[in-house]
Amino acid sequence: MESIYRPLRQGLLLASSLVFLGPAFAQSRKVDQQNLYRYWILLNTKVQMDAPNSGLNLDKPGCATVTYTIGSDGVPMDVQVVKVAPKSDLGPVALSAVSHFRYGPSLGNRIGEPVATYYIVPFNAPKDPAQRQQLMDPCKLPGYGA
Repeated sequence: MESIYRPLRQGLLLASSLVFLGPAFAQSRKVDQQNLYRYWILLNTKVQMDAPNSGLNLDKPGCATVTYTIGSDGVPMDVQVVKVAPKSDLGPVALSAVSHFRYGPSLGNRIGEPVATYYIVPFNAPKDPAQRQQLMDPCKLPGYGA
């Protein structure tokens, strides 16, 4: 009789463990900025930034990379500065800017699927597109696909 209930008991144990462990294994889809429009559309046209009065290389051209997840409500969460090139005190400024982003879901993302992405904030960048791109290239992150 016990041998009949053993598979049932093991199945119930497995199912209950998946309920509790499922969210831990779930990860947001990683999307680069060029393909983010397929999921989320940036609604802000301007954002506020908290800028320091003094610090290291504040007046030099550079960039900062900020990673974040766009939550189902369109608000960035888990915002982190992961790269600043060249070294400067502009990381908190980039973090401040990205924290104020607000998104709306695209037509292809009506359910508001959260996605992980990153944004490169340029500082004192040249107007020439080629020079600007050269400045921002060191801040690109691998592993973010479509």
